[in-house]
Amino acid sequence: MITKLTQLIISGCLLHAGLTSAQTLEIPLAGNAFITQKAPDATTTISREGLTKWNSTGSIASTYLRVDRPGQLKLGIKAKTGASGNSNLKVSLNGVSKNVTVNSSGFSDYSVGTFNINNPGYIKVDIQGITKKNSNTFGEISHITATGDAVSGKTIFSNDPAYYYWSRRGPSCHLGYTLPTTEDINYFYNEVTIPKGEDKIGSYFMANGFGEGYFGMQVNSETERRILFSVWSPFKTDNPKEIPDDHKITLNKVGQQVKTGEFGNEGSGGQSYMKYNWNAGKTYKFLLKGQPDSKGNTDYTAWFFAPESKEWKLVASWKRPQTNTYLKGFYSFVENFNPENGYMHRKAEFKNQWVRTASGKWLPVSSAKFTVDATYKAQQRIDAMGGANGKSFFLANGGFFNTIITPGTLFSVQTPKQAPAIDFEKLP
Repeated sequence: MITKLTQLIISGCLLHAGLTSAQTLEIPLAGNAFITQKAPDATTTISREGLTKWNSTGSIASTYLRVDRPGQLKLGIKAKTGASGNSNLKVSLNGVSKNVTVNSSGFSDYSVGTFNINNPGYIKVDIQGITKKNSNTFGEISHITATGDAVSGKTIFSNDPAYYYWSRRGPSCHLGYTLPTTEDINYFYNEVTIPKGEDKIGSYFMANGFGEGYFGMQVNSETERRILFSVWSPFKTDNPKEIPDDHKITLNKVGQQVKTGEFGNEGSGGQSYMKYNWNAGKTYKFLLKGQPDSKGNTDYTAWFFAPESKEWKLVASWKRPQTNTYLKGFYSFVENFNPENGYMHRKAEFKNQWVRTASGKWLPVSSAKFTVDATYKAQQRIDAMGGANGKSFFLANGGFFNTIITPGTLFSVQTPKQAPAIDFEKLP
């Protein structure tokens, strides 16, 4: 029988030896790692199994976790090589690097060493292959292991396989705008600027969200950008093929060089997009109309104004059946839809928001509430924030920054003074 005195003696010996009874954390690369440096000929990837197809010394895999206190951090890896392989790896954290040799054909635990963490917040662990013998690859790594003072508190990383994909995309964040009236609203106007350098591939900067859809701009590849307008069907499904005919979104009209079709996976409905190579640092205008057609449906129409062309362009007009409403539920958001780029920072500025009532009055919008998605709420990843700066609201996510803005925070901007000058009769 262990007495209380014996427990105290054992505890004191453990502390004196620099040991702790803290649990060892296992951080799965599948939900927390990215290939942050890519060699041209590399096949290296992050999969559901972790770091795989690892063939190049030019590739760096970076794993992120968030600690809430300074202290010592003892790192390890769960790794394996080929049947008779032998790999020498470099593991780096905060500018300090340590080498580890992996030589087992099955996943085994390897100790890397102890690192000092000086500040709470996100930390990045880089792993790079140095040499490999008797194998075409450096092997595979499924987890990073961590123990010590720095991880004895609340440590945040993606530990739920259901969130791995969403965690690598990063948490989305939103602005829910405060309506300045209870009257029916049929137009919503917003201006969006993406600061230079914040237009990462995979970004969707959504300007004019409403109860039945969304309208904004995307970075789809190195050479392609889009203006996207989508309307959800009133039939709830992620598969557009399941939508009955009397619940399908139908097209009223479409702008020049705009493609239309169906979308699914995040609800289903009608989608339209215009390929347009918008530029970071410039301000673009978005105008949305929602009007009941007096037959039990509502028509939603989107226009886009670019400073390059200096004219309003029609994206599309969609009819939503079994819907009789004006515009409501205004919001904006920032998200990343490319999980390989989820470690990159992105930001959008939203300003000069106005609504126009069905009676013809323009009213300014000057406040908005900050909200976050399920990934953030589940504490799988929390690098998302919003705020206000004079005349503009902003949203940012990605990059594993440490600023925390409490979800539900209400932001205010200087009330816009000059209503948009739009000749509605001349809109295409």
